[in-house]
Amino acid sequence: MKNSRTTLQRQQLARSFILLAFALFIAHLSKSGTLHYYIAPKMEPWLRYCAIPLAAMSLCLAREALFHSHPSACGCEHHAAASRFKSAATYALFLLPLLLGVLLPDQALGSMAANKKGMQLSSPALSSEHLNDIFVSPDKYNAEFAELAKKLYPQDIIEVKPEIYSETIGAIELFKEQFRGKTVMLSGFVYEDPSLDGAREFIIGRFLVQCCTADAYPFGVLVASAQPLPLFEPDAWIEVQGTVQTRLRDGREIIAISAEEVRKIPRPTTPYVYPNDRPLEAFDELTRH
Repeated sequence: MKNSRTTLQRQQLARSFILLAFALFIAHLSKSGTLHYYIAPKMEPWLRYCAIPLAAMSLCLAREALFHSHPSACGCEHHAAASRFKSAATYALFLLPLLLGVLLPDQALGSMAANKKGMQLSSPALSSEHLNDIFVSPDKYNAEFAELAKKLYPQDIIEVKPEIYSETIGAIELFKEQFRGKTVMLSGFVYEDPSLDGAREFIIGRFLVQCCTADAYPFGVLVASAQPLPLFEPDAWIEVQGTVQTRLRDGREIIAISAEEVRKIPRPTTPYVYPNDRPLEAFDELTRH
């Protein structure tokens, strides 16, 4: 009985340590401003404040273990793990991601992640697999694209803003023939595709994050020029201004930017883009400012 109580006490201390470690890690990410590397902004408040209950639960477990509170005080039956190996394997499932988070640098996804996921040369907002998740009706969704296209078209230079990045690319892509020859300006990281002419073609990419970086969706726009383009290292951040054209790739027509100006820029504080449920209101707000 004594050995069982000692084992349970050790397990409670281990659980207390894991909960406290997660609380401190979340607090560190929040304080250092790197939480957005892992989750979308709309999820940040939920995760940021969950550090408080995690810390409280950790203190309760530690108190129960150190002051020998009765193990069945909650009215439940508590049993020690069947074996040390099983117990260690269970705790390792929690400690491993925490250890990776501490040891690996906090940095934005780039070409390496895009290689693994596969760079898409179309806006994720237009793909059929995302339509039902973002909007109730495909018809209503396409109607909103059309309204956004009407607002974009009169602009002398269509600037693809981060706040409605995928929606703007989606509107241009949906009405590519109407936007052919229009001047656009957009920014992103350099993604070199081996199938392209590296001297005159590359992809300017972004990651669309729905909830967290686990579901980050890499997509990009082909940039091309009749003249040799400046050489940029992969993952360098650039801003491109040029005209909308179309190209055939893998049997389908995609949009491409005929580059007129290409310049290197600092990586933005928030490198990802996120779905915007109200792109028309966001466009009006951005235009006013």
